[in-house]
Amino acid sequence: MRPAILDSLFSDITMLKGIGPRYGIVFEGFIGRRVVDALFHLPYQLIDRRYRPCLAEAVDGRIVTTVVTIGKHEPPRHRNGPYKITCYDETRELQLIFFRARGDWLSKSSPEGSQRLISGRLERFKDRLQMVHPDHIVALDKADGVPMLEPVYPLTTGLPGSVMRKASLGAIANMPSLPEWQDADWLIKQNWPSWHQALATLHHPKAEEDVSPLSEARQRIAYDELLANQITLTLIRRNRQVVSGQVIKGTGQLQKQFLASLPFTLTQGQKTSVADISDDLSQDKRMLRLVQGDVGSGKTFVALMAMLQAVEAGKQATLMAPTEILARQHGQSIGSYLDALGVVYCVLTSRNKGKSREKMLASIASGETQIIIGTHAVFQDAVDFHDLGLAIVDEQHRFGVKQRLQLGNKGKGGGLGTNILVMTATPIPRTLTLTAYGDMDVSRITDKPAGRQSIDTRLMSIDRYQELKDGLSRIISRGERAYWVCPLVNESELIDLAAAEARYTDLHNQYGEQIGLVHGQMKAQEKDRIMEKFSSGEISVLVATTVIEVGVDVPEATTIIIEHAERFGLAQLHQLRGRVGRGDKKSNCILLYRGPLGETSRARLEIMRQSQDGFEIAEKDLELRGSGEVLGVRQSGLPHFKVANLDTHAHLLPIVHDDARLILSQDQHLTGDRGKALRNLLHVFERHEALRFLDAG
Repeated sequence: MRPAILDSLFSDITMLKGIGPRYGIVFEGFIGRRVVDALFHLPYQLIDRRYRPCLAEAVDGRIVTTVVTIGKHEPPRHRNGPYKITCYDETRELQLIFFRARGDWLSKSSPEGSQRLISGRLERFKDRLQMVHPDHIVALDKADGVPMLEPVYPLTTGLPGSVMRKASLGAIANMPSLPEWQDADWLIKQNWPSWHQALATLHHPKAEEDVSPLSEARQRIAYDELLANQITLTLIRRNRQVVSGQVIKGTGQLQKQFLASLPFTLTQGQKTSVADISDDLSQDKRMLRLVQGDVGSGKTFVALMAMLQAVEAGKQATLMAPTEILARQHGQSIGSYLDALGVVYCVLTSRNKGKSREKMLASIASGETQIIIGTHAVFQDAVDFHDLGLAIVDEQHRFGVKQRLQLGNKGKGGGLGTNILVMTATPIPRTLTLTAYGDMDVSRITDKPAGRQSIDTRLMSIDRYQELKDGLSRIISRGERAYWVCPLVNESELIDLAAAEARYTDLHNQYGEQIGLVHGQMKAQEKDRIMEKFSSGEISVLVATTVIEVGVDVPEATTIIIEHAERFGLAQLHQLRGRVGRGDKKSNCILLYRGPLGETSRARLEIMRQSQDGFEIAEKDLELRGSGEVLGVRQSGLPHFKVANLDTHAHLLPIVHDDARLILSQDQHLTGDRGKALRNLLHVFERHEALRFLDAG
């Protein structure tokens, strides 16, 4: 139960003065419609309107606030022309410029001869001073309503800055007085304000430094949020170590048969990971392990070894992939091994309908089906397992702490006995692993299977596009395949699609039916059909947008061309590069860039050219660009923070980690004065999932 003292923070935002139901809907779709959502939606800039010169002395390029007399109005001469108002003070004239303005409103609100306070950025056009769309233009009796220090908030369509400001001020006014949860000596040492004072400063900034991510107030709140996250992860980890789980001890027979059927031996990294997992499963404590394996490191075989151990022990196992394409790929890649071993498996996705789905669900419920491969459709309540002992999640993004807890409920005995293995091919720098996976044990596979080809990576200017396009003929004539990945223009699938279709059309004009196209707006069956044509060789070049998974295992694919490579995070480039080099032929990755490249962009692409170690690449990218861009929004798997920024606040992470461990070693149930205050902190940042473990303990 959330403490009553926090009720005002979690009340509906429409209770704040000036925020009606219409804006409540806008807030809900943007940041959330609780008071606390407005409290943690912080300004990113401060406009200082205190510069008040006469027009003759005003410096252009600055924000100017001054009193003027309104002169002549000049409506636009043509449809898209500007509406102009000439105004003046005793020293000089100034022109106010409005585009797509309502002239009738302007003539009424600022009639000729009236005096107005105006504020906005002053510009100089030829020898004339002008102000395009003043931020404020008000009568003198309303001048007090123009803020001299105006914080600027991130906004969305339908949400004016004035309404956002009302919500922020209302949220500050509704903040309860909470007991301090940080150590007093630590606050003094850092020169950090109290929680209440910090948030008040952030919403009432007095200088540009106050809205900086490195301001004392911002760091204070960021530390609070990081600490709430780390305490939660530490509590979940501690609970896992004391709560009984399913013991899964296999006979080893299926695993031996499987290994004997392989035409190669496992790498040392694979063997170590298999041993880690086997040891975890053999314990009476629930397994929660992350396997980080570089692209092509053979994580799927590690997962299969774990699932066979579960089957040997009479349990069921499930392997979940983020997309239907990848789920079916897993079914194809390990299905032949399972058939040979006599293990009953199925591939369950949303495409399974009607009687075939009912039959599949019945087989899962009876225990006849031993391994279930699918998408997150296996989360659904309709899927009833007979005895789920192991759940494996391939690619961790979209699968955070709450989902890890939720998945446990699929097992017997309240669900805490279900062992969970999470696999990722996204290299995550060590400094960030604690933040996302502090509740998990971590294994890393850093070596590659024998026979995997090194990939020749080259940088090429877009100016050589025609040469590159013509070169595809050599790839096609050799019976090889190529990917052509189109640029990530922005987060709009429509724009990405347009770029991909333009490239597809151009290549299709030269190579005809040898060219295929896949994108995120295709139906799953159509995607699968194109992918199958590419895999079989009916299509030689696959043009793809970046918003879909292109992780199809096609050994004949020897070339990948990535347009506008400078726009990608290195981890994403590295993952895309891993689509080739899977066969016995020499492979190439061409990073197509549009110049001129900046110093950082060139340094990043040079790293790609020089290294094929995903973990090294991720560490270097973190140094150059910061966590948000290293991993990308969709790839990261990192928790969502409202205030903390892992780029600018990374220096706080080691301290937060130690602080959380110290707090829980001194007050393991958070029942002391600081412990009770920290419970409020967990609720405030909605990291209270683990409190039930405290109270149960």
